[in-house]
Amino acid sequence: MKIAFVYDRINKLGGAEKILLALHQVYPQAPFYTAVYSPRAAFWAKKLSVQPSFLNYFPLAKTHHELYPWLTSMAFESFNFDQFDVVVSVTSAEAKAVITQPKTLHLCYCLTPTRYLWSHRRQYTHDPALGKFLRFWLTYLQRVDLINAARPDVYAAISKTVQQRIKKYYHQDSQVIYPPVDTAKFSFRPQPKADRPMAEAYFLLVSRLVPYKNINLAIQAFNQLQQKLVIVGFGREAARLKQLAGPTIKLTGQVADQELVKLYQHCQALIMPQEEDFGLVCLEAQAAGKPVIALQSGGATETIINQQTGIFFKQPTVDSLVAGVKQFNSRSWDMNFIQAHARKFDTRIFINNFTNFVEDQWQIHQKNFP
Repeated sequence: MKIAFVYDRINKLGGAEKILLALHQVYPQAPFYTAVYSPRAAFWAKKLSVQPSFLNYFPLAKTHHELYPWLTSMAFESFNFDQFDVVVSVTSAEAKAVITQPKTLHLCYCLTPTRYLWSHRRQYTHDPALGKFLRFWLTYLQRVDLINAARPDVYAAISKTVQQRIKKYYHQDSQVIYPPVDTAKFSFRPQPKADRPMAEAYFLLVSRLVPYKNINLAIQAFNQLQQKLVIVGFGREAARLKQLAGPTIKLTGQVADQELVKLYQHCQALIMPQEEDFGLVCLEAQAAGKPVIALQSGGATETIINQQTGIFFKQPTVDSLVAGVKQFNSRSWDMNFIQAHARKFDTRIFINNFTNFVEDQWQIHQKNFP
């Protein structure tokens, strides 16, 4: 079985990119096709065989793909997959637009139906920076996305939350395969006091600094609480968020893996103020034995056991988050139980579930095209 992967853009590092690295472990010879590829920004992808599209050579496309909304689907349509038995699109956007021959099985591992077109379009269309641009293109892009969504033969979803969206927006059934978590990497290992990243107790937030992540909500809450919060990540909101941050809040930018592990291991808890499709950082924190204080919405409701591996706050408001932190401070937590829960999402389990899914679907497909 000859397999290829297709991903929207290889130009950053986030939770979805860790899925690609896990897939590369299983299928080391499989190429990865993508609209644009930035080796500098996606340093993690140097092990992969990456095949970018013609869009990669357009001005600013590697960093501002949104400048070419009418070309991105065409970029994926330009690839030829006739030599492959199975094509897997890992996507929250246009990668599912690839065109395959009937004999080639197209599996879509859907990260979510495109957020800015469907589930969160109101939030995006009111964004000061992108809203006007998106409103102009919205109807066209929704129409194209529905055409693209009909191309995969089979869908898998990263969570039950995403599974429900696939059914609602694309009218497709799907199987849930939770993404991989490298639990061993984050498991707690006592370190000398001098190696600890911060001397005082702190809460941790790990995220890209973009509007829908609700980082401003966490900053306002911890300004009010006057408790220490460390924010790890980068993005276009960085300058504005630094201006909001009071003296108890530190924005570190992007940190090395080893430093991130230490930050997880020595924090009091992870703060997750946004609705996530799955929320990999939520389980990375639990793998380190740390509870999570999360908005009661989206993927967090599938990965946190309330009052045992974390606490939910019900509304995306400062008061609700503040109440959640105060509730956390009044409880004690069982690190071993939290870590045991995280191991249910370990990379080994993902690999087993994903490979079985591919093999099962390939066997079914072969019966139709002997």
